[in-house]
Amino acid sequence: MSNLKITEIKAFVPSKDFELSKQFYKDLGFTMASEGAGIAYFHFGHVSFLLQDFCAESFAENFMMHILVEDVNSWWQQVQKSGVIEKYGVKVTELENQPWRMRDFCLYDPSGVLWRIGQNID
Repeated sequence: MSNLKITEIKAFVPSKDFELSKQFYKDLGFTMASEGAGIAYFHFGHVSFLLQDFCAESFAENFMMHILVEDVNSWWQQVQKSGVIEKYGVKVTELENQPWRMRDFCLYDPSGVLWRIGQNID
């Protein structure tokens, strides 16, 4: 009998400036668990991604990540308090109730990667 159990899936997030992006994610509250060969492994609890020291032309501006959270208001406040908006000149949108029954906001990283952070609502 074969074992097809998946233990984890991670995206390779592009970065135009690897050092700047690593610091951005640390300032946001992620933990950089390891780094080597142009790849940095970041996690926040059980959620993780790989930041790569690579970015093809216009790739980052067309790359999107989604984080489903329990309390989107707390995450929005965390982004505000972290200082990343001012320090990195990144854009963050207001909290919004979406027609697909989700309350969310968008945060762009220094490379232009869009992170949609939200929670399900009834």
